[in-house]
Amino acid sequence: MTKRATANGASGNSRAAGRPASRSPRTPSSARGGNAKTTRKPHRILGLLAGLCAFAALICTALRALPGDLQELPYVPVVVSATPWFALIALLALLAAIVSRRVIAALIAIAAIGLNGYWQYPFFYSPTPLVQAAQNAVAAAEPDTTDGFARVMTFNVYKGQADPQVIVNLVSDQRVEVLALQETTDDFVKRLKQAGIEHYLPYSQVSSSDGVFGNGLWSATPLTEPADDDVNSSASFMPGGTVDLGGNQIRFVSVHTTAPVPGHWRKWKRSLDELGLMRGHTDVRYIFMGDFNATYDHTPFREFLGDRFQDATRESGHGFTFSWPTNRTGIPMFAGIDHVVLDQGMTAGQCKVVQVEGSDHAALLATVDVTR
Repeated sequence: MTKRATANGASGNSRAAGRPASRSPRTPSSARGGNAKTTRKPHRILGLLAGLCAFAALICTALRALPGDLQELPYVPVVVSATPWFALIALLALLAAIVSRRVIAALIAIAAIGLNGYWQYPFFYSPTPLVQAAQNAVAAAEPDTTDGFARVMTFNVYKGQADPQVIVNLVSDQRVEVLALQETTDDFVKRLKQAGIEHYLPYSQVSSSDGVFGNGLWSATPLTEPADDDVNSSASFMPGGTVDLGGNQIRFVSVHTTAPVPGHWRKWKRSLDELGLMRGHTDVRYIFMGDFNATYDHTPFREFLGDRFQDATRESGHGFTFSWPTNRTGIPMFAGIDHVVLDQGMTAGQCKVVQVEGSDHAALLATVDVTR
């Protein structure tokens, strides 16, 4: 018995002596738990942000698909105007979801990116590119008004505050043959003449519905059948005039619709719907240029286009031409609300925007081919 007890005691002592040695390299459980919590906490926050941003990007992107009557709801037009940018938010959400291992957030972000990409890719691909002859024509030292090609420009002069001399210089440098301006004033038109616009574009039609702010057209060749308002719009007088481009009689209209600002949501849609009625004038070939206060992502704008008209920027495949705003500190141009809209059978290319001092818009230029 004594021997067994001694043996057991020795054995117990041996095991007791072995315990500290076997556990000494291990990290205490309290320390391990603290590190795990410290690691999980930022991942949890990052995962939450990923989910919120992905969901917001998908919902805001999906607003593009709303019917026109719902897009006139308060602030919806403003959100829809930024549709392409939600792809960037979704991409950031996707990266955050990958880092934080949030599968559902990643899938939502991928859906938002895919949906936006599907809608926006036509801006970067043109099935009918501008022919080389058109590009050569507008690159000549002097514009040729007898061919079927023309360099055109539209610009909102912001209540006559834009610099007229810069506009005239731009017309000269770009060899513009037809110019559309919005928010003109009598004083601005006077200063535009003093800056020499008539040396390049001697024919014009300017009209105003309220006697204060107006819209106008200037052309290198005569404007036949000029009119104060071709659209009978509730937003503003939209003057029109017919220009001969290589034997093709093209009716140009300077457009300015109601802005989607608080209290004017329905008026905004109404002014676009009024433009849509122009699709029924099948005996005239049109080019509309101006400030539509709508992007291609707005359903009322696409309904105006219908299966007849086409947005020159989208058809040219040159990418986005964001033109507003240019005068907000810290805010880049994020909305393409200025457009050159072509009738069926026409093509466009060489689209670009140029900032002009004094305006909240950038000028939009394009080369059009009306011979097809």
